[in-house]
Amino acid sequence: MDANRLRQVLGKTLRTFVNILPIVAGMLLLTSLLLTLFPDLLSARLFGGPPWADALLGTAIGSVAAGPPLVSYVLGGELLSKGVSQFAVTALLVSWVTVGIVQLPAEALLLGRRFALLRNGLCFLSAMAIAWLTALTLPLLG
Repeated sequence: MDANRLRQVLGKTLRTFVNILPIVAGMLLLTSLLLTLFPDLLSARLFGGPPWADALLGTAIGSVAAGPPLVSYVLGGELLSKGVSQFAVTALLVSWVTVGIVQLPAEALLLGRRFALLRNGLCFLSAMAIAWLTALTLPLLG
């Protein structure tokens, strides 16, 4: 690759990075805030209703409180130990990792609004379906 072409590519990459940096920083700040508030929401005993309501609530909370999968596994274990239903925990974990309401503006900017909305909507519905399938089939496995 010639030096001029390499310089052009590096310049374009740097401009793209600088343009998305405020969005990524805002997304990280909002995610951190939500992660800080999330345990308080759980301590308010949000869960414990009918399974469909627990799955819907778990999916909604997981969609907003997106974060790294490793954190969701720890949180899921803690929730199960506190008696939260399998429906809610599974929905929360799946949506935590796959749905990103907080990241939606950045995703729409980078990948297109239609794609971002469609992907997040399908992942939201999938999280609820996976929660139901997991909660119904897990007892069959022992």
